[in-house]
Amino acid sequence: MRCFYSQNLELQLPSGHPFPMEKFRVSKDMLLEGGILKPEEIVEVGAAEAHVLKRVHDEAYLGRIYRGQLDMKEQIRLGLPATPMLYQRSVTEVEATRQACHAALEEGVAVCLAGGSHHAFRDHGEGYSVFNDVAVAVQDLQAQRPGIKVMIVDTDALQGNGTASILADDPKVFTYSIHVGMNSSVTKAHGSLDVETVRYVEGVMYLKQLFSTLAAALDTFSPDLVIWVAGADNHSNDRLGQMWLSPEDMERRDEVLLGAFLRNRIPVAVLYGGGYNRESEFTSRLHTRTVAVAKRLSDALRKS
Repeated sequence: MRCFYSQNLELQLPSGHPFPMEKFRVSKDMLLEGGILKPEEIVEVGAAEAHVLKRVHDEAYLGRIYRGQLDMKEQIRLGLPATPMLYQRSVTEVEATRQACHAALEEGVAVCLAGGSHHAFRDHGEGYSVFNDVAVAVQDLQAQRPGIKVMIVDTDALQGNGTASILADDPKVFTYSIHVGMNSSVTKAHGSLDVETVRYVEGVMYLKQLFSTLAAALDTFSPDLVIWVAGADNHSNDRLGQMWLSPEDMERRDEVLLGAFLRNRIPVAVLYGGGYNRESEFTSRLHTRTVAVAKRLSDALRKS
């Protein structure tokens, strides 16, 4: 199972910043040290090419990020400082997601050890999301494979509003998002199917709601690929997610979703999504557990 990564995914942030930027490196190290992944399964990526980004994002916005010329209001909305490395970090994430999607189509499952910047819109970023790697990957796939049907399954605790907005008019794309209905961290958009949970939803209720609604979505839309924004912010100790899931609940989520996709021979690209645990290293552990489930099920499928 190939996993896509780069050391350029880690951006230096001011001390005390809520985004755990080190989680990409730490989770990668955990996966290797725990024997979940072999070194050769981690593919180092470079930067996405400009023409790939321009399929989704306005040139003026791309230029402002490249030059680090966001005004204070834009930086506050984005939640990240406009430093010279912001562009490099963001285009590297896009490329990791893009390559993971192509690898999933070839091999059944692949992982971006980052990704899921689902709050980025065509002309601006929000909520730590600079470029919408999901939408860029979809349009890159469509350019190479006309007619491909893609389902975005977003189980991050916050709605994938940027993704839903960018892909709203595409009949070959289905955007599914299950998220806290009353969480005011993002402005909602309309996706193909938006499932709202109560604030501080507990595991049993959440999983029942997730499994029933996603099953109904798959009955109406048969994808050639699923891009799954997993999310680690469902955990009860997360700063922003406002859900009340345990690690066991989240592992059950991962097992059922990935198992269903793989049993039905639906290729799946796994992306990290958000995670802002009050114990920063625990965010990395949650992401690592998701990758471990993907690896285990992928190996089992290959042997069957």
